[in-house]
Amino acid sequence: MDGWTLDRTFNSSSGEVRWAVLGPEESVELVDGPPVVLLHGTAFSSYVWRGVARALAGRHRVYVWDMPGFGASEMRQGQDVSLDAQARVFGELLAHWGLERPAVVAHDFGGCVALRATLLHGAVYERLALVDPVALAPWGSPTYRLLGEHGDVFSRLPAGLHRALLREYVGSASHPGLRADILDALVEPWCTEEGRAAFYRQIAQNDQRFTDEIEGRYGELDLPVLICWGEEDTWIPPAKGRQLAGLIPGAELRPVAGAGHLVQEDAPAELTLALGDFLRTAP
Repeated sequence: MDGWTLDRTFNSSSGEVRWAVLGPEESVELVDGPPVVLLHGTAFSSYVWRGVARALAGRHRVYVWDMPGFGASEMRQGQDVSLDAQARVFGELLAHWGLERPAVVAHDFGGCVALRATLLHGAVYERLALVDPVALAPWGSPTYRLLGEHGDVFSRLPAGLHRALLREYVGSASHPGLRADILDALVEPWCTEEGRAAFYRQIAQNDQRFTDEIEGRYGELDLPVLICWGEEDTWIPPAKGRQLAGLIPGAELRPVAGAGHLVQEDAPAELTLALGDFLRTAP
């Protein structure tokens, strides 16, 4: 997948996590600002961050990982891949990496994971950037809710129909549309026997209560927060971005023109510029 490889492993409480670090690990003089951790959402993996991660790695140590049940990380029956479990795993990874105050950039339900980790589990960030995050009720597109409600039916689709459904669903996260090879890379992890089960498992376990539990606490966030939002997002409407920015003290809202929910794919240059400026701004 475009040379994107997660070459390290961590045994988390929810299974083996594959991760990687990019950038100047040893040459401290090349580091411009805090280490950066990138969190993906569903139905994606760290692959969506590949371009942004490589660009930021010129000045930052950048950590990427596939959450348990996603991408190259472990997928298994009975696995806890809920938003609550992912937040706990994130805290475990921060301790494993020895990162006490990283900058965190989180997309989609990675936003909920990052918010739960700091508000409920004590993770401390130097700053937080949220990209079209799952943070406010109600969330989940009509298709996402339908898949969750009838996962037992959809999971029995023939392999070809399952792949076609995934391509249509994942492709709808982009406003201009995804290149065929990128779309293939995004859906492939879900097309193995383990991946198909994992796809429906993570949808079934994700419940709105995981954001309901923290929504009333966003006013407690005491750090620089940037919210980037694709103006053409059909999965989570841009109005949610404006609402979220109003709940977080001092939060900056940056709309991204021409981008859908997958801002990393639709407007990588604009997103990288916004994140780069944010990461280099004094707290």
